[in-house]
Formats: sequence, C-alpha cells, structure tokens
Amino acid sequence: MSNYSIAGFAATALSSLTSGQVHFLRGLPKAELHAHLNGSIPLPVLQDLSREYLHATSAQGDARAEAVRAGIDRLSQGVMLTEIHDFFDLFPAIYTLTSTPQTLAKAARAVLCHFLLPSDGGPPEAAYLELRSTPRETPAMSRLQYLEAVLDEVEKFPEDQAALIVSMDRRMNSDVAAECVECAIKLRDAGRRVVGVDLCGDVKAGNVADFEIHFKKAKAAGLGVTTHIAEIPETPAEEIQQLLSYGPDRLGHATFLDETSKELVRNSSSCIEICLSSNLLCKTVDNLDVHHIRYYLRHKHPIAICTDDILPFRNSLLGEYALLMAAPPLGLGLSEREIETVARMGMASRFPVKS
Repeated sequence: MSNYSIAGFAATALSSLTSGQVHFLRGLPKAELHAHLNGSIPLPVLQDLSREYLHATSAQGDARAEAVRAGIDRLSQGVMLTEIHDFFDLFPAIYTLTSTPQTLAKAARAVLCHFLLPSDGGPPEAAYLELRSTPRETPAMSRLQYLEAVLDEVEKFPEDQAALIVSMDRRMNSDVAAECVECAIKLRDAGRRVVGVDLCGDVKAGNVADFEIHFKKAKAAGLGVTTHIAEIPETPAEEIQQLLSYGPDRLGHATFLDETSKELVRNSSSCIEICLSSNLLCKTVDNLDVHHIRYYLRHKHPIAICTDDILPFRNSLLGEYALLMAAPPLGLGLSEREIETVARMGMASRFPVKS
C-alpha cells in the first residue's frame, strides 16, 4: 500500500541499499508464511475502524471505548517494546475492532491487499501469502463464522496467491482448541482454502502437551502443521521436545532451541519461519550478529523470511529481505544468489491447497 511506511531496523537496512538492489528485491518472488491477521492490519484501516466503533458506541457509554482509544494512540505513535511480553498488551483494542463479520472482513481485505496487490507501480510485497488467525467467538459471530468471513476475502485472490492457517492459542482450553481444529477440517473438506493449523499466543501460558491430540487430528486430516516454539530463553527443554514430537512441517521463530533440538530439526525438513525485525524489536535477539538465522544458513536448512506483525513492528517483507542484503552491521550482507536461494526456500515451504 502506497500510504504504508516502515521504520526501525528494516527501514534503516532498506535505505542503505542502492536502487538496483531494491529493484532486485522487489522483483524476487517471495512467500509470506508467518503473518498474523490482527497484527498486520494497516494502521489507516485500523484508525477507520476505530472511528466507526467510537461513533457507534458514543451514545452507549461503552467501557471498552477508552481502551480502544488508548490502543490506537499507542500504535499511531509507534510502539516501543522492552520485551516480548509487552507485545500481547496491544491486542485487546484490535480484537474489539474486529469483533463482527463485517469489520473482520474489512481488516482481512486490507491485509491481503497490502501484501498481494501491486504497490507504487511495482510488484506486490509477496507473491504468496498464508494469512493466519485465531478464530474468536463474539456476540456477533461463532468461530466458524469468523473463519468463513476471513476465507471469503482470502478466496477473492487466486489459489496460488493466498490461503489461511487456523491458529490455536496456548491459553485455550481443550474444548475450544478442538473446535478450532474441527472448523479447519470442516472448511477444508468443503473445499475452502484452509491449509494448516498453528499454535501461538503468550509464550508462558498453557501446557503444550494438551494440544497433542489436536495436532494429530489436524495432521490426519491432511492439514499442514506449524507451531511457535522456543521464543524465549527460559522455554523448558521438555516443552520444545514435546512440540517437536508432533512432527511439525514448519517452526515459528525457533529462537532458543537447545543443541539436541537443533539436531532434531536439522535432521528433519521443518522449515524455520524467521522474523528478523520481530526478534530484534521484542529483544529476544540482541543483534543480527548473534541471530539464529546464521545457524540455519550455515547448515543450508530451509527457512522462510516473514514479517510476523507489520502493525506494531512497522516493517515489511521487502524490509525483511533488505536485512538479508544490507552490509553489516545493518544486515547480513548476503549476495543476490544467496537471497534468491532463501526466497525459493520460502516458496517451497508453502502448505498445499487441497485439490
């Protein structure tokens, strides 16, 4: 979208490149495999939703109105994160604004257009997008209706451009997690473009062992499996081993895998979804010199470069690739050939759409 501007590490890296380098990165077919819907809504659209919400509730004295105002103000000013846990405080206001099928569809449409429509006369941000979202039940819609509203927007794009991953949240009880997977399978069986399931949410919440039955059911139904894993250094080794035992096709972040887990991952074909700006801004990684991407590049293990949440992080897929190309210390200093290899890995790691 032409009115979207980036900031921070990605912007600095991008501004350091020559016009020829930027042209190369823009033209590279890139897959975005780790973009959360509610964390990727372009700010102008979220501000529109906020104005509509506040106007509709002004006469009702809605107690959530102040939280919405505060949340949008914080996002408008640019979010400063001191640790990963600060990130989760941003979502209550966003969830309030996407709590009906109509507002959710508007948000989903904006995210899809941001990534998949040509920008400023050039190619789109991504050649392919797997949007992910956790279905929420609200007074206005069921979890199934939530997913149908998002899929209605996803399926306005060609099959080779967009698909949906259904996320479970670590804070969910087993019944709700089961409902999410059942909805995903039901929709996939009906020919809708659901391609996988995910586990996300507060990294200190829940017990990942409780999700084993749900992952098994998803895999048996032919859905791809990805999971957020080892996002913080204090992640127990037992939790990492538990998640790896589910045989995930892809791993989100995988920042703090222990040596045993690294060996297991290297012996598998599980693609690592790398979100450089997210790691740096949430301070789970100090700098690019010590980023775990270097380990996977060194071992030629499949990775996919992703944005995670462009709304609070103010990044872009182009900016994330700029972090690969920019000379150190602004980036990794990879060659065009190396970056082409990385981009092909991402495209090769897409979950298949049911034929």
